[in-house]
Amino acid sequence: MDWKENKNLKVILYISSWVIIWGSIGSLIDYPLYKTEIYSEGSIWQYLTFTITGIISFLIGFKIYKKLKL
Repeated sequence: MDWKENKNLKVILYISSWVIIWGSIGSLIDYPLYKTEIYSEGSIWQYLTFTITGIISFLIGFKIYKKLKL
């Protein structure tokens, strides 16, 4: 495997890891809100919960990516 392929693989694994982290954090925030009936499944609030956590995750992930220099 040459350097370019190795770099591509690292980037793909890094992005995949951040998607898993984002989904996990979003779910951890969503679950108690859903269970206590603060909002219902499929509501705009659930959408906003995952959108906001996605934006925050993207910003943190991008900042870390620049420091890692993958």
